[in-house]
Amino acid sequence: MDRHEIQVADEVIMNKIYLIRNCKVMIDRDLAELYGVETKRMKESVRRHLLRFPEDFMFQMNKDEFENWRTQFASSNSLKMGLRHLPYCFTEQGVTMLSCILNSERAIKVNIQLIRIFSRMREMLLTHKDILLQLEKIEKRVSGHDEQIQTIFHYLKQLINPPQPARQRIGFRQNQE
Repeated sequence: MDRHEIQVADEVIMNKIYLIRNCKVMIDRDLAELYGVETKRMKESVRRHLLRFPEDFMFQMNKDEFENWRTQFASSNSLKMGLRHLPYCFTEQGVTMLSCILNSERAIKVNIQLIRIFSRMREMLLTHKDILLQLEKIEKRVSGHDEQIQTIFHYLKQLINPPQPARQRIGFRQNQE
């Protein structure tokens, strides 16, 4: 095996894909690690080729997104290292463009793996979307009947424990004088 070649489990990469601004993205630091370059050098390359990275390919987190992401995912000290600056987020298209500017064999191999993972995630989402639509249909059908179901339970309880009419007591009564 070539010393520049890496073997990273798909699950490890999938855990580095975050949902920010309703987009699946990877953070600059994680990508730099996968590509085997320093984050600083990767950002320099991106800045030299900014025309290749429109907003839907790459964006920088704002302070609120950064703090939210940091509290959710960067709890250990090792994860906080290198997070002094607002990170860049790369969408699937941005990740593809990165392999073009980081023109190395390792970048190409990593990018192929990343594209396959993004494709698999999209397929899984489409498969589960059908299931979610069916569940929503069922929920809509049932949710409109809550009041009717409550009425049925009310009458069933009356059948099981019918209300007892007030009866006149019979027998000997003593006057309390």
